[in-house]
Amino acid sequence: MPKGRTVRKSDRSKSLTYRDAGVDIDAGDDLVKRIRPFAKKTLRPEVLAGIGGFGALCKIPAGYREPVLVSGTDGVGTKLKLAFELDRHDTIGIDLVAMSVNDILTQGAEPLFFLDYFACGKLDVATAAEVVKGIAAGCAQAGCALIGGETAEMPGMYPAGEYDLAGFAVGVVEKSKIIDGSTIAAGDAVLGLASSGAHSNGYSLIRRIIARNKIDLSARVGGKPLSKLVLAPTRIYVKPVLQLMKKIPLKGLAHITGGGLLENLPRILPERLAARLVRGSWPQPPLFKWLQRQGNVADDEMLRVFNCGIGMVVVVAERHADAAMRTLRAAGENVWRIGAVHARTARAAQTTLE
Repeated sequence: MPKGRTVRKSDRSKSLTYRDAGVDIDAGDDLVKRIRPFAKKTLRPEVLAGIGGFGALCKIPAGYREPVLVSGTDGVGTKLKLAFELDRHDTIGIDLVAMSVNDILTQGAEPLFFLDYFACGKLDVATAAEVVKGIAAGCAQAGCALIGGETAEMPGMYPAGEYDLAGFAVGVVEKSKIIDGSTIAAGDAVLGLASSGAHSNGYSLIRRIIARNKIDLSARVGGKPLSKLVLAPTRIYVKPVLQLMKKIPLKGLAHITGGGLLENLPRILPERLAARLVRGSWPQPPLFKWLQRQGNVADDEMLRVFNCGIGMVVVVAERHADAAMRTLRAAGENVWRIGAVHARTARAAQTTLE
């Protein structure tokens, strides 16, 4: 062997670890330790085990005679892209919770517990902890327990600094009190509860408008930074609506998500009925006016993509409308009478704005 030449072992002989493959088990353990206190604050008396086990345990609350479990799952879509761009991760977890708990609320369910799924290419513990802290805050708003979840570090699956989220909510409702829209009748009042912004829908169009017009996210819209408006967390309607249910019989609830008012209201209406909404009966938030102007978006397209200022619709008998609005306003909600239910003519749209 020539003098001065060293012999090196082949890389193939090196003992590999999971960390060499891009997965840091220690970081995952650190995250669990950081988020445990946030989750603990959300626990309900019915929860039988905290974070860390293979499965989460929860009893049905006392007082139900024929309890029915209601489940829902959702994500937050491309709103995440703006969170990455702005490096703001503290409220996106509220969005995650809101999308599922608001959905199950529409059937009269009280949310019991929530599970989250956090997936990334490389785990950034500080960022993930901020996200889960937001999830816990959303659970606290909804009165449900953050009972568990999954953190998946998958090298090569996501770009650096990015992650994806999914959430799962389970609630309970008395069988005799399920809200399914079957009792809605002509003459019923349609009430709209204010949204806090675009919530978690239409963000592909929002991002397209911003990119096409080369808009700086620090620009001000309606006196507020655009960055703050586009990341405003989705409003959680659980506690005010559950309070309302105790006082007034609700005939229908619709969570206004993708598809807007025109496609979500028909989901709760019997085939023989239609909802006529009154144009101008609620204020249009500055964000939606700005989006329509910047994107030259048609009125119908706005109504099919965005909530346009209404995040939840409540249908009640006309005689209960005023009392329902008083109760909701006392609970801190902005609410308007936005229309009424009518008999539907053949082939007519089930929701119109007139």
